[in-house]
Amino acid sequence: MICSIKQSTVTPTINGSDTISRRKNMSAIQRYLILPSLNANKLKPVLSVSKPLHVSKVESFALSKPQKRTLITCKAYEADRSEPIEASGVKPEAAKKVKIGIYFATWWALNVVFNIYNKKVLNAFPYPWLTSTLSLACGSLMMMISWATRIAETPSTDFEFWKTLFPVAVAHTIGHVAATVSMSKVAVSFTHIIKSGEPAFSVLVSRFLLGETFPPSVYMSLVPIIGGCALAAVTELNFNMIGFMGAMISNLAFVFRNIFSKRGMKGKSVSGMNYYACLSILSLFILTPFAIAVEGPQMWAAGWQTALSQIGPNFIWWLAAQSVFYHLYNQVSYMSLDEISPLTFSIGNTMKRISVIVSSIIIFHTPVQPVNALGAAIAVLGTFLYSQAKQ
Repeated sequence: MICSIKQSTVTPTINGSDTISRRKNMSAIQRYLILPSLNANKLKPVLSVSKPLHVSKVESFALSKPQKRTLITCKAYEADRSEPIEASGVKPEAAKKVKIGIYFATWWALNVVFNIYNKKVLNAFPYPWLTSTLSLACGSLMMMISWATRIAETPSTDFEFWKTLFPVAVAHTIGHVAATVSMSKVAVSFTHIIKSGEPAFSVLVSRFLLGETFPPSVYMSLVPIIGGCALAAVTELNFNMIGFMGAMISNLAFVFRNIFSKRGMKGKSVSGMNYYACLSILSLFILTPFAIAVEGPQMWAAGWQTALSQIGPNFIWWLAAQSVFYHLYNQVSYMSLDEISPLTFSIGNTMKRISVIVSSIIIFHTPVQPVNALGAAIAVLGTFLYSQAKQ
């Protein structure tokens, strides 16, 4: 966007945001810059405009010979703009909020859908080790296809990266299987109520194993978390010890996953999406031999025939849906970590649990006593207070 005044041999250029310093020899300026009205017969200046440019503000513009050195400041704007052009390097705040809102809405929706289909599959096919393996296998296959077709950027990794990722993958595998075992034995809502107690495990592990200290407000926020979970467990109508312990082990495993991830993956230039993809692939290799040893092909074949006879072809759709949605909701959650702060993520995770608990109770018609609902509300509230106190 340049506005220039041309004549015979010399063409001075005036840019919209430039500041032109007058020189002491004013005769030179008058020789090069002549207005058409001064001598229209002798000189015929040509105005070359690549895009219409309007002068919005001119300061200290005069043709008389000044006594002191003056500055000419010229501001301009394009013809289709009403304000001077400003350089903007900051992304609009409104657009950022919309993007975060889309991340949260997608994360919550995918998580709700996954939990619904996962519970349907486990009700008809009670083999949580195979179900967990298929979830990881589906996500790994999706990402490898994305890398091969260049839909997603292939991560740059080395042996040191995979070595550092290994303990993270071990903890992730244990947490994933334990949560699936829990949901195969108890209601989805109860599993997520118990899993809302994860901050308590995080504080206890950090305090007694890592020696970290926290302000009193953090310890106080653990009281409603522990009390709410205990109240919900005692008043659960369909309580099962395996389901309860599965949720507790999942909490502990995910705490260690987060600790290993924070300590080992610092400075690793891998995006959130690719980081979770690599985590899924490594977890799949870790889980597969254990799934075969614990359950085995014979049990899977018998259970598969029973599920197909009872549910029909819809069972295959349920199994595919829970595998796909498991990967997608985790992938979106890891992608959101690239855009938001840990506090915002923690609040979003709390709201996610609320949406899963409420939706599962409605869809599966889970019987809930008032005292049980009160315990769940206290535990979720404690999780929210913890996220505030931690920051």
